[in-house]
Amino acid sequence: MALPQKIRGVKMGKVARQVVEEAGVDVDGLIELLVKNAAAELTTYYYYTILRTNLIGMEGETLKEIAEVARIEDRNHFEALVPRIYELGGELPRDMKDFHDVSGCPPAYLPSMDVKDILKVLVEAERCAVRQYTNICNMTAGKDHRTYDLALAILHEEIEHESWFSEFLGEKPSGHFMRKGETSPFVSKFLR
Repeated sequence: MALPQKIRGVKMGKVARQVVEEAGVDVDGLIELLVKNAAAELTTYYYYTILRTNLIGMEGETLKEIAEVARIEDRNHFEALVPRIYELGGELPRDMKDFHDVSGCPPAYLPSMDVKDILKVLVEAERCAVRQYTNICNMTAGKDHRTYDLALAILHEEIEHESWFSEFLGEKPSGHFMRKGETSPFVSKFLR
């Protein structure tokens, strides 16, 4: 069966972008948000590596496992976002400094060696991520199913991260429990 003329030779990225545009999404704006979130995920992975290293002593050791899960999952979020950026016709900045500086969330700099200060940085980074992915879900709901599904999967994990760190700060129980032996249960389907 021959393909219609207007379908033959069309690239995947062009079609993916076209159907999202036709659904009413500002694709350039969406790509910008996805790139900013990818930058936030990669920089958070980097800064969480430093933060986790500085979680020492009795208080720090209790947090280390949770910080490690959040760190690995943020790397997975970056890995899952990159293909969608390119599918929509976008790309990542070629300069790492430029990429760092477009991050959709403030960098999770290490404020001090104090575990409580580190926790405050961790919880604020997760709260920023929750806001960012909620924004993408709102933008793509019912219009861009693939991006919506990806953003929603990441949102589920970011909400869990925020709840874990929030509980350590004593901000009331969240009802979320630490996952044992499993990372990225929601995002893993995008990493295959």
